[in-house]
Amino acid sequence: DHQVADMTTTLITGANNGLGRETARALLADGHDVWIAARDPDSGATAAQELGARFVSLDVTDEASVRAAAAHVAAQSDSLDVLINNAGISGRRAPVAEVTTEDMRAVFETNVFGIVRVTRAFLDLLGRSPNPVIVNVSSGMGSLAVTRDPERLESTIVSLAYPASKTAVNMLTSQYAKAFPGMRINAVDPGHTATDLNEHRGSKTVVEGAAIIVEMAQLNGDGPTGTFVDTQGTVAW
Repeated sequence: DHQVADMTTTLITGANNGLGRETARALLADGHDVWIAARDPDSGATAAQELGARFVSLDVTDEASVRAAAAHVAAQSDSLDVLINNAGISGRRAPVAEVTTEDMRAVFETNVFGIVRVTRAFLDLLGRSPNPVIVNVSSGMGSLAVTRDPERLESTIVSLAYPASKTAVNMLTSQYAKAFPGMRINAVDPGHTATDLNEHRGSKTVVEGAAIIVEMAQLNGDGPTGTFVDTQGTVAW
């Protein structure tokens, strides 16, 4: 079926709720063939069914799970055009003095090492796309500049694990972009979005938050790469 082969195939991690789910909804509406990847098979399969997407079980913290997911997608899709590394956790809420290395490790396992696992596993499929795109969902909390800017809400939040993990995501993005010049690889800041991650305390809706993810997922081959952006433009590192 030529029509299906010509569709943009997109995989989104952590897509059973929040920004990931909204990104899936928007890209499906734009004609993408979307894989919803989630570690919870029930909520992931339900989300995929409700949206009209495909589901693949994928736990970004588990190497075997990630490899099995890549094999599953490869069996049904000739290539992967867009990978959206969206899965993320905020970690245990604790004063800085009480944050342990275990707390840090848990957050990095999902937010940082998860991106490395997933990206590595899907490189072959991405390489088969005429226009491969990776979007890494970062945060203003990962920006050294933003978190020191008294005008920005992010400067009032004092936390170790989550911000450090997102700073690492930004550097991963920069290095991946240099390593794979044929791909468009960018980090995005959705802004302070109301999701399960922050008990829905964010000021932006998921539609507003997902807008930059959706936009950067649809770059063509001459689009930017190695950048960190939000809806206003470039975010300072």
